[in-house]
Amino acid sequence: MRNISRRAFLTGLTAAPIALSVGCALGQSGTTAAPASLLGRSGRPLPIPPLAPSTVDAAGTRHFALSAGTGSSELIAGKRTATWGYNGSVLGPTIRARRGEAVAFTVDNALPEPTTVHWHGMHLPSRFDGGPHQTIEPGGTWAPAWTVNQPGATLWYHPHPHGSTEKHVYRGLAGLFLIDDDVTDSAGLPNTYGVDDIPLIIQDRRLTADGALDESDATDVGLLGDTIVTNGIAGAYLPVAHDRVRLRVLNGSSGRLYNLGFADDREFHLVASDGGLLPEPVPAKRIQLSPGERVELVITMRAGVDALLRSFPITDRAGIAPADAASFGFDDAFDILDLRPVAALTAGAALPAALATVARLDPADAVAERDFEMQWFMINGTRMDMNRIDFSPTVDTTEIWTVRNVDNWPHNFHVHDAQFQILDIDGTPPPAALAGWKDTVYTPPGSRIRLALRFTDYTDPTFPYMYHCHLAMHEDQGMMGQFLVLQPGQLPAPMRMDTAGATPMPAGHH
Repeated sequence: MRNISRRAFLTGLTAAPIALSVGCALGQSGTTAAPASLLGRSGRPLPIPPLAPSTVDAAGTRHFALSAGTGSSELIAGKRTATWGYNGSVLGPTIRARRGEAVAFTVDNALPEPTTVHWHGMHLPSRFDGGPHQTIEPGGTWAPAWTVNQPGATLWYHPHPHGSTEKHVYRGLAGLFLIDDDVTDSAGLPNTYGVDDIPLIIQDRRLTADGALDESDATDVGLLGDTIVTNGIAGAYLPVAHDRVRLRVLNGSSGRLYNLGFADDREFHLVASDGGLLPEPVPAKRIQLSPGERVELVITMRAGVDALLRSFPITDRAGIAPADAASFGFDDAFDILDLRPVAALTAGAALPAALATVARLDPADAVAERDFEMQWFMINGTRMDMNRIDFSPTVDTTEIWTVRNVDNWPHNFHVHDAQFQILDIDGTPPPAALAGWKDTVYTPPGSRIRLALRFTDYTDPTFPYMYHCHLAMHEDQGMMGQFLVLQPGQLPAPMRMDTAGATPMPAGHH
């Protein structure tokens, strides 16, 4: 379908764009590369999100406290920007727990509007998933608790209120959630948090002349910014004292894809994807990340030689019309982080040849196959309905999902609760970088991606999990569905939501 027809269709469906009241909109959507001089030998030291404090009770449960609230931050040096954050003015602390450990949270909402906290990539009961059904009203508190039961990995947490996820994340609500286990402990990778094991939350922002967030003039992929903020600041550098550094990278942007590499074209090694360690390190010079995806990279530093992490123009343009590439941000290039070695580097262990055993799901075990066609703001021709359950897998079963992007926009596909494995992309086995556990995958226009998933442990006839495009504006506009995981023979008893899609209604209320 021609673009003009789609735009005419969407004009009648799309809600009014979000806007800030703290400043006027200036400029166009982000298609301008940040100047290389932004980093150079100047800049500001990279902030390292603090590890979230916790206490362990007599039963062994680890307790955390989060509070979502408003604040003010220097995203750009010398200018104050109104932002939102967890336990601070922007972003949030890094939560850390071990596999097998029981965790419990107290989450307070000090924002002027309802929000949620979704544990992206986490395997947990649906009533604690933090999707749009677990709304925390202003002044309210939510108390989820579960036992961590999945491989060591770099996950993250962020808001998931239906219709306003992009706004909440754009204003600063996001943080990492690290899972440790015996395998990651013994993998031989750099592991001193904030020293040679570095969290990197990469986001793009557009600011007005007075430093306010500009949330106007969204593109077809959402809000694109012309300024990169890394861990909450622009122009970041990292003093490095070790010859090997592990970067835990999150694409925390709402609609921008990144094509990461180093300015000197050095090789690095990919050691983990969304769901944990890969079988072995994968050498690379570029790695592409769509919104919500994570990777762990190990780079080798050389004395006296900076390593400038950059985002290069997107080269995977399958199905993207040349005239559209710029509006999607595909032509943009940005400096992300300047890693600067100190005078003497501490030598670390050699990169291990093997990392983890990744058992493969057997497609022959699948009890169901499902198809998902992504187009406009819809999946399978429908937009999100909080009161519609799209299907119900049975617990302890494997399914094969075929995801097709039949659009000419970029999309990606994210599944709550279950990490998946990519069986093939357009009939070809995935490259080594995509051969591990994933929860989010880029789906280029015209592509067909087959996924294997297994639903285990948790059933609930009332509270659903979600699947959706993680370009947050697409999700907000309805490119999302929901499913229940049920016991054999169990019947759905889904909760009802009010017409605003936020507040659960009592049983029998109409």
